[in-house]
Amino acid sequence: MLIAAPSSGAGKTTVALALIAAARRRGLVVQPFKIGPDFIDPGHHARVAGRSARTLDGWMLGERACRASFRSAMAAADVALVEGMMGLFDGVGAAGESGSSAEMAKWLQLPVLLVVDAGAMARSAAAVVRGFRDFDPALRIAAVIFNRIGGPGHLALLRDALAAAGLPPCLGGLPTDARFTIPERHLGLVTDATVPIEALAEAAERHLEVDAILRLTPPSRRGVAQPPAQRLAEPLARPLIAIAHDEAFSFYYPENLELLERAGATLVEFSPLADTSLPSGVSGVYLGGGYPEMHAARLAANTALLAELRTFASAGGLVYGECGGLMVLGESLEDAAGHPYRMAGVLPLRTRMLPRALTLGYREVTIAAEFLPPLTARGHEFHASTLDGPSVPPTLARVYLVRDPTTATSAREGFSVRRTLASYVHLHFASAPALATALVAAARRAAVDLAGTLPAAEATPR
Repeated sequence: MLIAAPSSGAGKTTVALALIAAARRRGLVVQPFKIGPDFIDPGHHARVAGRSARTLDGWMLGERACRASFRSAMAAADVALVEGMMGLFDGVGAAGESGSSAEMAKWLQLPVLLVVDAGAMARSAAAVVRGFRDFDPALRIAAVIFNRIGGPGHLALLRDALAAAGLPPCLGGLPTDARFTIPERHLGLVTDATVPIEALAEAAERHLEVDAILRLTPPSRRGVAQPPAQRLAEPLARPLIAIAHDEAFSFYYPENLELLERAGATLVEFSPLADTSLPSGVSGVYLGGGYPEMHAARLAANTALLAELRTFASAGGLVYGECGGLMVLGESLEDAAGHPYRMAGVLPLRTRMLPRALTLGYREVTIAAEFLPPLTARGHEFHASTLDGPSVPPTLARVYLVRDPTTATSAREGFSVRRTLASYVHLHFASAPALATALVAAARRAAVDLAGTLPAAEATPR
């Protein structure tokens, strides 16, 4: 089912996590999904579900790719719980449903569990539910969950209001409770916060009609899993790509990594915070997003790793950085307190944190890099930092034409030197599968250039 709400902040994630935990208590295999460009909520879903959360996004991926991803992920699952984005009908623009949770619910024929923040309302909640039920008759709102209720009396009043108006039933209400509140910071929920799984499961059992909610879901439509990527015998034909993964770098779409493997790469994880060298034999490095600004001092102190990354890039290794990756590939990163820290210096640019600003939105990118074929991919920006404009030399290649679909404006970005490419844009490789193939091919070519130029160390494949 789709867990949706009238707006952001209504409690979708809390309800989703509580239901995942309660369903697992019943012995069910739960496949979590998240609609929209988000790395943080899926990480919490995965911790509670015990399996990787998948991204569904109508604008970035389109209907066919979303249906295929849904079927593949459901191949060995009993129930799918899909957390929506923002409000139920919010998407790319105001005139249509593109990119919205409502669009996805219709594509996948999902019943909707509407989560309503009732902390400051009573009978008016019925008006909200009626408006959402009637806005799009093709959508089925199957039931309602109220969040932040004041107690049993408040919940009884809310139930009666829905019943009197002939609206979908209320199947429970969660009180405000600090035990299952996940702290937030500037990009959303804290990524490394301990998810209170037992408290969430107990809250679901005590306050929600879990079995009735699960009966709303249609029988599991199990799909066909993607076949495993064929393993190639030649080491250079199957290049090794190092994935930065630790407290500072954790924003990756699982599908991106799977597409790299399917295109012929072997992936190995490393920590820019803890490891003093790159894994042995790598010819590519993928630096995803995350919170490098929260760990800038530790990153700057790891001078051996930063120096090796700089040498690796200058020798022709493939380096692909997104957002946080862009920040660490620059010359310096200035934290929120105004303190600058020296970074890898692969690219001649500086970044700094903004005190009260967030860049957020979909982006369509046309790529024209020397080491990649021309192609167009889709993704999003999501950051609270900015480039120090004067630090970027006009001679630095900008190989992206970035279009904002909401304003139709375009800008040049995507900074490139040799086989290094870095941008603030998080691309979803499934929007252009040829991108993963091209990156692996570039890593394969880089392996030839790098042969014998870097020191050997032990590596553990992903």
